[in-house]
Amino acid sequence: MTFTSLLAEAGLTGRGGAAFSTATKVAAAHAHGARLVVNACDGELGAAKDTWVVEHRLAELVDGAALVADGAPVTYAAHRGSETARRLAGAGLRVLEVPPRYVSSEESAIISLAQGGLARPMTKRQPFVRGGRDSEGRRVSPTVVLNAETVWRAAQVARNGPAWFRSFGTPDQPGPRLVAVSTPSVRGVVVETAAGAPLGDLLDLAGGLPDRSPAVLVGGLGGTFVAAVHVADLVWSDADLAGVGARTGPGVVEALDPRDCPLEFVDRCLTWAAGESAGQCGPCMFGLPALATDWRALAAGGDRTAYDRVVSRVGLLPGRGACRFPDGVAGFAGSALRVFADHLEQHRAGRCPAAELRTAPRGTDVHAH
Repeated sequence: MTFTSLLAEAGLTGRGGAAFSTATKVAAAHAHGARLVVNACDGELGAAKDTWVVEHRLAELVDGAALVADGAPVTYAAHRGSETARRLAGAGLRVLEVPPRYVSSEESAIISLAQGGLARPMTKRQPFVRGGRDSEGRRVSPTVVLNAETVWRAAQVARNGPAWFRSFGTPDQPGPRLVAVSTPSVRGVVVETAAGAPLGDLLDLAGGLPDRSPAVLVGGLGGTFVAAVHVADLVWSDADLAGVGARTGPGVVEALDPRDCPLEFVDRCLTWAAGESAGQCGPCMFGLPALATDWRALAAGGDRTAYDRVVSRVGLLPGRGACRFPDGVAGFAGSALRVFADHLEQHRAGRCPAAELRTAPRGTDVHAH
């Protein structure tokens, strides 16, 4: 059985968030002699899996890269100046140092940088695994980008077989997987788990879901807020999370601090997102800063039109630009509008339950109304 057949039988999908068939990508890479870039950037908000794989499973990662590349050149992408980049270089591996910006670790941005361009997303006329040209007509050599965990899992499939791989997870989402979990107690705890694990159990491994926490953010900046009242009944799988509008995505989970206003949390995230643009497309350059400004006005209260402006921008941003960054941020903001609707109403009335918790005397029981 060929390596790609093993991957197909195992049902391995990308662990970076897109969940595309790894066998399909590897087969295309072999057919076109594509060079491999292993993405170890931890580019998503709250991500820590790539660092963990490089620190704890580097030899297996290198084995997997050799199988995927099938003789083609291999490069490892990591954020410039990061411990991950230093560790990879120290092992004698070819390292592509990526600017520490959100969109710079996007697949086509990495391909652009690897071939002498800027770390900016490129518009795809066809999958870059086949090669092609960028928007300015420059030739792009066939290149495939795979997340570090995906490449490590490919090595595990080759070593242990598809049946072993499918003994973990669910029929729809087979195989072991990593999740980076953050709570008010600790950030970036990397958990070895599989689809189907109770969401509450994952949070317990990082200090647990705090009392009165309003929500859990599933999937980072391109993810979805899940109201805390739903957490106990959810398992970590796309099928179950779909019921609350979420998906496993890139494998990051964060429980919000009950003493941190969730609207201010969203404000900080949107402000950060607005500064992470590659500076080449209107939705990122202008749309995201405008969304952040309108959200801040909404959270502050007193601006009667701010809510409508945020809703309008959430609807206008998706489907534009060279990458899906605006789509993810719009979905993030839209889920915040839904999950924190009651909190928004209390802000309009001049109250913030989180602020009341922060100022309440020790031992006082403060209830949100």
